[in-house]
Amino acid sequence: MQSSDPALPGFFSLPSLKSPDYRARLAPITADDTRISASLKSGQLREGLEPSRGAEPAAAAAETAEAKGEGKLLVCARCHSLRHYGRVKHPDAERLLPDFDFVAAVGPRLASPSGARSLVLLLADASDFDGSFPRAVARLVAAADEAHSADWKHGAPANLPRALLVVTKLDLLPTPSLSPDDVHAWAQSRARAGAGADLRLAGVHLVSAARGWGVRDLLDHVRELAGARGNVWAVGARNVGKSTLLNAITRCSGVVGRPSLTEAPVPGTTLDVIKVDGVLGAQAKLFDTPGLLHGHQLTSRLTSEEMKLVQVRKEMRPRTYRVKTGQSIHIGGLVRLDIEELTVGSIYVTVWASPLVPLHMGKTENAATMIKEHFGLQLQPPIGQGRVKELGKWVTKQFKVSGNSWDTNSKDIAIAGLGWFGIGLKGEAVLGLWTYDGVDVVSRSSLVHERASIFEEAGFTVSQIVSQADSMTNKLKGTKKTNKKKESKTSTSRITAPEAAKSASTIDA
Repeated sequence: MQSSDPALPGFFSLPSLKSPDYRARLAPITADDTRISASLKSGQLREGLEPSRGAEPAAAAAETAEAKGEGKLLVCARCHSLRHYGRVKHPDAERLLPDFDFVAAVGPRLASPSGARSLVLLLADASDFDGSFPRAVARLVAAADEAHSADWKHGAPANLPRALLVVTKLDLLPTPSLSPDDVHAWAQSRARAGAGADLRLAGVHLVSAARGWGVRDLLDHVRELAGARGNVWAVGARNVGKSTLLNAITRCSGVVGRPSLTEAPVPGTTLDVIKVDGVLGAQAKLFDTPGLLHGHQLTSRLTSEEMKLVQVRKEMRPRTYRVKTGQSIHIGGLVRLDIEELTVGSIYVTVWASPLVPLHMGKTENAATMIKEHFGLQLQPPIGQGRVKELGKWVTKQFKVSGNSWDTNSKDIAIAGLGWFGIGLKGEAVLGLWTYDGVDVVSRSSLVHERASIFEEAGFTVSQIVSQADSMTNKLKGTKKTNKKKESKTSTSRITAPEAAKSASTIDA
């Protein structure tokens, strides 16, 4: 806690002291008082004139508890704002805070074969697996395992770190159409694709902290692997749900009276390593770590208002198009998918992203016009046309995909921090994916095979953003027309003196 700068984390100011008699009762009210209503004077509300029994002891007990600070969680102004309003009060000060480097801070402890046993929980968001998976930490664990795996044969310490893959926010996927076994195998393969084939996982857990799915099984497995003295580190990208999951684990463990970790839909909520006591039992320790900043995620470039549009908060729903060569699909002003070549007449493209982000399907030849006239307006995020250039250079990456079924999606093209396109076809296709330079885009086996039962039509999807942007555009066009009419009327009414004299002489003649 600090009391010098309210813009920095940890700010807390002690409340002003109250007078000792601030809870003192007022003087008894008599029936002769002119402020008493007729109902009270008639005795209908007689109890209002009598002091309630036991009031003073209860008040005294409440005052004593307040003085001792019992039952109240002491938090700084930043955490209070995050807990109650879901935002930070000083975003400019937040940008000045240094990023947490897990590899530098905890890496040496994990790489050492001696000391307490270490268990790393590698957290990945189900709706953005490849973008949120902590690759650098996973590679560190794999490297330590490879470097010291043979030491025990020579009598040297080999207490190597173990890793559990935890897929969070499972409730965001269309779970009725998914097989847990299929998702389990898919997540394991994607983790090894991100960290390398040398990554050995002690297990894979699919969880939802919001619904309580899989939390008990995860807790039991963590206790088993950590042992009596192990250290457990929860690691993941910003907004992956670490604190929310650890709070769910704490509730599941039966620990009573422990303050919950601060949760908020704001990237970078946790600023330092936090020890979560009493959850694992014995002398084992559980640590919550700050979210890792992944510059390859689109969300790392967005403002707080733009983040609200992109973040997936409810179960994802498919939006499917049937497209041909020469057509393109936009997801807001963030991504464009071009259909460049097909060996078949058309393919199915399903968009998996936040329903708040508007879509557009049209001809690729009109793409330049879309950027100029609609990015930042009908196609948000970014919010405002001035933000388009701030996000970076618009670049393309080409993908060749193939499939053998019209009924299901065969491949995904995933955009870190946004979502993915599910591609369904029976043949081959060449696709161009446009987004901002530095954003990670990968082709992978399909996670969700289903598509929408009703297809989207060409043009903009109906949304509040599009309707508001259309209204604003129409107002601007109307204002321009009105100004032109006023200018034309003004120009005809302004006749110079020589012109007036010439006109008068012509009339006289």
